Amino acid sequence: MRIDMKEFTGECTCGKEHRLKVKDMILEQGALQRIPEFLQKDPYTQYRNFAMVCDDHTYEAAGKEVERLIRGIKVIKLNPENLHANEIGVQKVRKALEQMEGIDCLIAVGSGTIHDLTRYHAYEDQIPFISVPTAASVDGYVSTVAAMSWYGFKKSMIAVSPILVVADSRVIAHAPMRLTASGVGDLLGKYTALADWKITHLLNGESICSRICSMEYEALDNLKKSLEGLIRGEIAAYEKLMYGLLLSGLAMQMTGNSRPASGSEHHMAHFWEMAVINEEISAYHGEKVGVGLVLASDIYHKAADYLRKGKFEIKESVDVETALIERIFTNKELCENIKKTNDPNLLDTIDPAVLKQKTKEITAVIEEIPKPEEIEEMLRKVNGTAGLQDLGFDLSMREKTAKIAPYIRDRITFLRILKFYDFYDKVIR
Repeated sequence: MRIDMKEFTGECTCGKEHRLKVKDMILEQGALQRIPEFLQKDPYTQYRNFAMVCDDHTYEAAGKEVERLIRGIKVIKLNPENLHANEIGVQKVRKALEQMEGIDCLIAVGSGTIHDLTRYHAYEDQIPFISVPTAASVDGYVSTVAAMSWYGFKKSMIAVSPILVVADSRVIAHAPMRLTASGVGDLLGKYTALADWKITHLLNGESICSRICSMEYEALDNLKKSLEGLIRGEIAAYEKLMYGLLLSGLAMQMTGNSRPASGSEHHMAHFWEMAVINEEISAYHGEKVGVGLVLASDIYHKAADYLRKGKFEIKESVDVETALIERIFTNKELCENIKKTNDPNLLDTIDPAVLKQKTKEITAVIEEIPKPEEIEEMLRKVNGTAGLQDLGFDLSMREKTAKIAPYIRDRITFLRILKFYDFYDKVIR
């Protein structure tokens, strides 16, 4: 099917005019065969010199066919072993591009890493790129930022969205199951991302879009119904998962930031991805998000138990824990960056009186998040990761992560708001 971009643009009841960077999306069996058809239409006819970025595996999955379909395309085929979206991967692509002249459009054939490397260079060279996903593994295919590990620091670097997405569901359904499970984890993470957004809106009036929330919840409902189909390799199930992931990317474009797709579960994942803090772990991004979701759900539901009982105290204010940041982030440059990220203190926008007043509404939002046991069951159903030990951590990482992860990004989450409550230490342990 060709996804109608007009469904997601224009004036909205939230008061904003939603706009998209991506021009076209197609998600269906045999979608690769339609690439020449699109390239013969505006605005794609202006591009003549293509370079495809892929790795050995994704070349076999789809790149070989793309090469056959686009006459004269240059191919940058990377070794997938230890390939990451970092300064080393960037240099490998740059070195290859320097051997080519007049490239006016890039094509990313792969999943998260290949796309981040491609969008980074598309931005640097001020040229567009086309997305050809080979797995339903992440929601970042249409992202406008490149998620990079830069000399051990996790950074979201300014980049560009693809102008066209060609997702062949036959290719996606043949991807390794571990990549699919990663996509399931990334999409399920929207439960806490949306809860964090809604709770923050309740407390300080942060802008929110009910239309986007409804889109995301519908995608989550479809995913839950499709888990058995993913195991059986059903094309329809893979299309629902991929559609949900693409929809999440569109939601970010509609809001102009990652708020609809990234909350406390992602902040935990970003913390674990910092090689300057931990030895680099081999887990995929969506696997880490899934584990973060299980932890966040457990903490949030334990907090809801205290909120329902009503016997708790709320602090008048919560300062940024500078000493904690300095103790955890021993690298001076990273430490200073984290401190700058938290200046001014976002919790200064939360009125303790309003926090107390909104207890019932906050509890209701938390109840919309599946319990940790249900989330773990969904992840295990697709052979996904669900616990800290699956990532190679011991259980002591739970409390450390809960305390420091809220400071990773300049965004309010309920995990950060919890620092107001006197039961905080009890629910994060």
